[in-house]
Amino acid sequence: MSIGLTELAGFLIVLSLIERNELFESVFRYNPKFSPQLSPNNYYMSAGKQFPQKVGFVSLGCPKALVDSEQILTQLRAEGYEISASYQDADLVVVNTCGFIDSAVEESLDAIGEALAENGKVIVTGCLGAKEDGDVVKKAHPQVLAVTGPHALPEVMSAIHTHLPQPHDPYTSLIPPHGIRLTPKHYAYVKISEGCNHRCTFCIIPSMRGDLVSRPIHQVMQEAEHLVNAGVKELLIISQDTSAYGVDVKYRTGFWQGRPVKTRLTELAYALGSLGVWIRLHYVYPYPHVDAVIPLMAEGKILPYLDVPFQHANPRILKMMKRPASAENNLARIQQWREICPDITLRSTFIVGFPGETEAEFEDLLAFLQEAQLDRVGCFTYSPVEGATANQLSDHIPEAIKQERRARFMQQQEEISRQRLAAKVGHTMTVMIDELTESQVIARSSADAPDIDGVVYVENAGHLQPGELIDVQISGSDAHDLFAVMLNRDPSQQGGFPNSEMH
Repeated sequence: MSIGLTELAGFLIVLSLIERNELFESVFRYNPKFSPQLSPNNYYMSAGKQFPQKVGFVSLGCPKALVDSEQILTQLRAEGYEISASYQDADLVVVNTCGFIDSAVEESLDAIGEALAENGKVIVTGCLGAKEDGDVVKKAHPQVLAVTGPHALPEVMSAIHTHLPQPHDPYTSLIPPHGIRLTPKHYAYVKISEGCNHRCTFCIIPSMRGDLVSRPIHQVMQEAEHLVNAGVKELLIISQDTSAYGVDVKYRTGFWQGRPVKTRLTELAYALGSLGVWIRLHYVYPYPHVDAVIPLMAEGKILPYLDVPFQHANPRILKMMKRPASAENNLARIQQWREICPDITLRSTFIVGFPGETEAEFEDLLAFLQEAQLDRVGCFTYSPVEGATANQLSDHIPEAIKQERRARFMQQQEEISRQRLAAKVGHTMTVMIDELTESQVIARSSADAPDIDGVVYVENAGHLQPGELIDVQISGSDAHDLFAVMLNRDPSQQGGFPNSEMH
């Protein structure tokens, strides 16, 4: 397991994901016996029906938890439940929790408490629910109706059925093939496996999510196709250990579109690359076979972007963490990757203040950072999360020293990032529109994953829509973001698969 992406994204209350009117428009379109003027409310009244039960939803944690939330929401809609935009309007609230580090536990418990105070009927799921068989939640909030662990769709739905039964209605149980998504319409996360076979000493995720279980490759590709057909322009591939995809099934051969495809990262990346949208890989351990994916990036089949959680650089610390590879091997691999694909963006995460980390070992990490010249970096101080075996190690680092090392680490990386982004000024690149404001457009390049990396601010971009691809010239930079102006658009190129950068 790695720390990466948005581990503590904060909670969001899911707002109206499918408006009832939009749903009924599709019903009327295919059912002429219904009057187009009949409103949803009037339909229920005229049919003598009760309004659908409404479920509020709070989703916490990383993108893997987000996918769990999407699956639950999809099932809720499939069974005719509506999604409430507020605690007050909901008949019941589901809270999907995070329990990876202590601050996440506190945030999750606070969110549960708020839902109980505002609504009173709460079902808890997610990683925190797996800790001590749910006792952590039950001791803090004994009023909750039910507690489950992560990746527990059947258990969550069973609890909802018990406390908020909803009769099936074929006219309201309509969902799109790609399911319910919590992300903007133009990008989506695709989880290719669950669990992890590693036993990193700082991590408790395997104890909550179990060992690696890879999804059949035809299911992954079918989901990806549905998303692309629904207008998604970028797929972010996630798991606990993306590079281990297929290990548990010995890279079994599956079938997609009548063709045999091995359940393995390289073949999956190649198949995804044929869909004509941005494909971005996250949580990739630096195994040797990952090298085979880099040529696909150089050829433009997938984005030249790799999220590799190195975690540290000192051999002794890596050994105590039970992490694969070594600093020397990783530096050699980085050099090799850049030789194959010069435009590759490398993101990583690190932990400082691991038990027993000396000043000299921390300096080794800084030296690695300087030599590796990574593009995007996140840094966490070691958190003694309950159940982690590293807690049993001696010589724990005082919190003040951990924070001081993190500050030094990020100061050095900020200067590296500033220099690397400054080198892009004057170049042109293709970016994807994320958001429009009154004064500018917020976009991302191939080097920018949503929420965790920088953005590209584009001036004078005209009438655009999120998900559109445009060519820009970089006019400025700072430590994290780029600033650009839009170039004249060639309509024939819009919607195609872009090159990441054009020098």
